[in-house]
Amino acid sequence: MSNGNSHHYGNNIHGDNVNMYGGTGNTGIVKHQSPALPEAIGELVRLLQELRGELAPASAQVVDDSLSAITSDTSAPQERHRALIAVATIAATVGALGQPVADAVNKVLGLLGAQ
Repeated sequence: MSNGNSHHYGNNIHGDNVNMYGGTGNTGIVKHQSPALPEAIGELVRLLQELRGELAPASAQVVDDSLSAITSDTSAPQERHRALIAVATIAATVGALGQPVADAVNKVLGLLGAQ
């Protein structure tokens, strides 16, 4: 929405809300992510690689398809969230074997502020 030199950008109650009043060369939002997030994602990827060998081929394919959205810095938040939920659901279907993956997904979601 724009009104003269004032601009308001927002997506929803849980997303970013940016107000700009005049100025030039505004390029966007600088986001500072927790250093714990890359570590948590790395641990999740490691656990998914271990679990993958125990999965049915269709479930293993979902894990493979989800990894790029989970690990990419350019993934849209909704895309990353869907991928995390997909792998958590698969982890839940294999019971105790998948519990470490489910825990790792919850940690990543918490660091992303998506819980």
